Amino acid sequence: MEKSPVSKGRRIKPGETPSGSIGIKAAGALDRFKPPVASAAAGEANPRSLLPEPLQQVERSFVLRRGRKLSYFGGCDYFRLSSHPAVLEALRDGLSRYGLNVAASRATTGNHWLYETLEKRLAQFFGVESVLLVSCGYLANLAVAQTLAGDYSHVLIDERSHASLLDAAQLFGCPIITFRHLSAEAFAAAVQRCGPAARPILLTDGLFSHDGEVAPLDRYLEVLPSAGSVLVDDAHGAGVLGRSGRGTAEYLRVPDERLIQTITLSKAFGVFGGAILGTRALLARMIARSRSFSGSTPVPLPLVCAALAAVKLLQTDRGLRRRLAGKTDHVKRALRKVGLPGAPVPSPIIPFIPRHAHQATMLKRKLLAAGIHPPFIHYPGGPASGFFRFALSSEHTQPQLDGLIRVFGPIAQAEWAGGARAARSRRSNK
Repeated sequence: MEKSPVSKGRRIKPGETPSGSIGIKAAGALDRFKPPVASAAAGEANPRSLLPEPLQQVERSFVLRRGRKLSYFGGCDYFRLSSHPAVLEALRDGLSRYGLNVAASRATTGNHWLYETLEKRLAQFFGVESVLLVSCGYLANLAVAQTLAGDYSHVLIDERSHASLLDAAQLFGCPIITFRHLSAEAFAAAVQRCGPAARPILLTDGLFSHDGEVAPLDRYLEVLPSAGSVLVDDAHGAGVLGRSGRGTAEYLRVPDERLIQTITLSKAFGVFGGAILGTRALLARMIARSRSFSGSTPVPLPLVCAALAAVKLLQTDRGLRRRLAGKTDHVKRALRKVGLPGAPVPSPIIPFIPRHAHQATMLKRKLLAAGIHPPFIHYPGGPASGFFRFALSSEHTQPQLDGLIRVFGPIAQAEWAGGARAARSRRSNK
């Protein structure tokens, strides 16, 4: 059993991200590289200075940056369906037929048969009893928590969970216990702390967007009390993981009786909106109890039409997932050969955490020299100092992938040299 695997049951403050370690580990990555992060006060004169510079995506897997076209491994449009001709045609057709917006909540006068059609198609795709659409993926977790507030004795949450889960945890109205990222042992200790009569709910990402790792749901379910449930934010697993693209649970082959799965339509499906997958009884409660559902305007109808086309493509074009899996495997194998081990799961997310600011600057320059946009980001769940997140797609070309692999060769050699120097230094100091 790990020592001190869980926090002492304190509530997470809004906006707070618990600490931990992630990613392709360059020694000391999280501790040594902590450059200043722009503060709200620093951006008062020009709020836009707190944002990255604008980018324009072109030709599906490229981006325009300062007038230069670069290969783009940012974002999470894993099949580039946001620019697929069939999806765009469906969007244009929906716009001409239905206009932009229903301008009302679905609980009042804003319901439309297209919403119910998309919910039925998603239920078929994911093999679940029922689906409820919400305005965006972030809102899906909040809607679940509003609905189930008071049903559970404890919230158990992976310390690196998405910000929407951290916010949702506050709404359950019970003690919150964080546990070490991806640690089944830490989760078991957290369950034990809850007591024999507890009814906990576990909150976790399925596929974590900052490190490309998959939550061990199978091991969690082994120790979760029978009265407990699991809320899985599968924004990045849906459409990508599993034989049919149904997400993390299908990939791990775990039963879904105790799972509540939330998804976004803005990643693998390339459109916009969120959804909750569950039983008819649960979703009926959500319609009745969730203020975020009843008080918000639903997804614009043209985007619903685009989402219907995207679902159809993922159902019928199995080549999309085969291409993504093949390209992901090719890149990860090549990176392992040069000494940069990544997550063994078939995740198209490849993180790199720089050892220090100089290494980050060097990698940015090498990527730009190779015609690749440097996807250096600050994101909740990742290190506060920032990191590189490369997201592969089914539509990246072989030259684009090979160009990315070539950039990492010198980086790996530098890592080996640094490790050897550190080992010699330790020996000489003994």
